[in-house]
Amino acid sequence: MDPAVWSQFIRENWLVIVIALVLLFAVINLVKTVLKWAIVIVIVAGLFIYSGVTMDQLGNAVNKVADSTVSTLKSEAQEVMLSEAKEAKYTSGGDGTFTITTPNLEVKGTAGEDKVDVTFRGVSLGKWSVTDTTKTFIEEARKNGN
Repeated sequence: MDPAVWSQFIRENWLVIVIALVLLFAVINLVKTVLKWAIVIVIVAGLFIYSGVTMDQLGNAVNKVADSTVSTLKSEAQEVMLSEAKEAKYTSGGDGTFTITTPNLEVKGTAGEDKVDVTFRGVSLGKWSVTDTTKTFIEEARKNGN
């Protein structure tokens, strides 16, 4: 997925790409059925196959972007944990469970367990191991007693 490879491919095959784009626009504008989308998919798949891009490479690229996004969200959530700990609201369930909410975070867990569920700005980030940052956040929320 190197940009230099893509630019080289485009320079060498610009005519094929232009023809494919013209066909795509013609199909989209002229055909008004489900067949239109089947033809579009065939043309796009043909371009990918012609360019030498495999489905594994596309899958790897998607996975890299997803991993990068989750990693960024996790680090941002940890920063928000530290900055919003003072305004965290700690709610205890009668069975040892707890929920901590801030304007951007929701942390759910059970006292004594090593994992908590973290939701950041409405997006679930899954179960996290309780680290020093998470412990500090939980203790600060508990102290606030909100």
